[in-house]
Parts: sequence; C-alpha cells; structure tokens
Amino acid sequence: MHAADVPLIAVAHGSRDPRAAATVEALLDLVRQARPDLDVRTAFLDHAPPTLTGALRGLPEAVVLPLLLTEAYHSRVDIPGVLREAAARAPRQLLHRGTTLGPDPLLTTAMERRLTEAGVTVGDPDTAVVLVSAGSSDRRANAVVAGVARQWARDRRWWSVTAAYASAASPTPAAEVRRLARAGAPRIVVAPYLLAPGHFADKIRRDTLAAGASVVAEVLGPAPELATVILDRHARAVHQEERSATA
Repeated sequence: MHAADVPLIAVAHGSRDPRAAATVEALLDLVRQARPDLDVRTAFLDHAPPTLTGALRGLPEAVVLPLLLTEAYHSRVDIPGVLREAAARAPRQLLHRGTTLGPDPLLTTAMERRLTEAGVTVGDPDTAVVLVSAGSSDRRANAVVAGVARQWARDRRWWSVTAAYASAASPTPAAEVRRLARAGAPRIVVAPYLLAPGHFADKIRRDTLAAGASVVAEVLGPAPELATVILDRHARAVHQEERSATA
C-alpha cells in the first residue's frame, strides 16, 4: 500500500451529547473532501460507537490519529493500551500512531476564524481573550494550553490572552473573566479550545457570559484548518512508521 493511502482512523473522545459525534463527522467530511481517495474512519474512546477496536478490525494497516487537542491521559494511556491489545490479537497488522492535533498554529487560526464569525476583530488591542480548554489532571497538558495563550498574545496585539480550564485546573473560565474585568480589560471575549459542543462548551458559555464576557465564540468544530492538521498528522505518522506495538 502506498504510504499516502494508508487508512486513517480518527479517534475522538466521545460524548453522550449527539452534537459531538455529528461535529466530528462534519470535520472528517472535510478531510474526505480534501482526500477522496483516502479511507477515513471514525472511532470513539467512550459513549459512542464505533470503538477503536471495532474500527481497526479487518484492516491490514492503518494510521490511528487522536482527535485530541493536547497530550494527556487519553493519548498517553488509553489509546496506546488499545493498540497494544490490537497488536497482540493481530501481530501482522501494521499500525502507525499519530500525534494529537495540538499544539499547532493552525488551531489558533481556527479560533480566530470562530471569533471573527462572532463579530470580534482579530488582534483588537481593546479586547482580552480567554482561551478555555477542557482542563486535565495532567499538568503538562494544561501547561501546553497556557503556552498556546502566551504565543497568541505575542503574535497579535490583543489586550491580553490568558488560559482558563473548564475542569481539573485553575483558573476557571468565569474566574478569569472576573479577574480581567477587575484589571480593567475594555472588552472580554472567550475562545473555546474545544473540538466539539457538549457539556463543557455549554457550561463555558453560560458561566462566562454571566461573569461578564461580551462574546463566547463557537467551538473549533469542522474548521478547514483542523482538516489540514489531520492530514498533516496522517502523513507524518506514516512517514515516521511509528508502530503501536512499540509505543
């Protein structure tokens, strides 16, 4: 099989909220439109079918790509565990393990797209941006998100860009909005660093608007920038020939 044609299994977190799976499919449809010759399949870690094990069944070779924005428990533990089990069941199956979607400058571009759609002028020096991720018990993942915020602040002339976390870490989104208001930020907007709608996105919108944010952008969702990142990660995974059995 030619390297560029190795099937892609895109693994999302999964949610009980049906909007999440629909958003993942809409994103992967952009990938399919860009590469109609590529076999692109969906898998979920929890709450929705198919499982990663099921998606891999019958494929002699595949790229397993986490649709996750940071390296944390799911990408460090859950997915490698499933791939080790798959290698034990089918030792001749060749599996390439891709890296998470973030960090990547194109994700920031996608957030700017969503802010623009919400009526925010990108780089407005009178606007403070709160970049909100789901949050993780893995401090390394939260540190990466904080790094994304710092880089965004350096690249644009925003009043400020700071990180907040919907769970497992501080500050919370509402607390950060209130802090910025006390600090004199002329306008506060929220950029969710989330792939799909669901519980966290709803809570972030509700809590930050109540705390004084003027705008809450939509989640990243089916943005063309994300489709580009997915195809880039696919190509890198095949090129590097990362075998899941040795992960």
